Amino acid sequence: MTDPLIVTALLDTASQDELDDRRRRWFPAGRRVVGAHLTLFHALPGARFDAVADVLAAVTDRAPIPAVIGAPVSLGRGVAHPVDAPGLAAVHERVADRFTGDLTRQDRQRLRPHVTVQNKVDAATARTTLAELTAEHVPWTATITGLGLWHYRGGPWEGAGEFPFGG
Repeated sequence: MTDPLIVTALLDTASQDELDDRRRRWFPAGRRVVGAHLTLFHALPGARFDAVADVLAAVTDRAPIPAVIGAPVSLGRGVAHPVDAPGLAAVHERVADRFTGDLTRQDRQRLRPHVTVQNKVDAATARTTLAELTAEHVPWTATITGLGLWHYRGGPWEGAGEFPFGG
């Protein structure tokens, strides 16, 4: 398998459901091929699937991570909710350290956790969305319950494993 692997943070059910609802409402339907997600790595090497799975199993030897879903922010042509989860950076670093030579430029960047609820729209639409979401948003506490592993094959992602925190 050479298709890239995507690693996401898994959220508690209520938070995932709320963010999925927002993504269904605001993300252009023709471009929405996956649900709401918090991506940690966009393209780990598919040819190293077993090594990636082993590392994810090793880094989930910790308690779930508390997080706060923050007020929406502009992406220019979209809107995202920043996720404040200080414990997530250490998990990200542990995985990155194991795949340093395999990381894409995007995956070498400092982690800025967020969930995109709208993207690839014109700037005016994004501003309207941001104003509406900001007016109704109340930050909430979420829990990052583990890590998800996905195959990227050009369309909807194919699930390849879940690695819950705490073993």
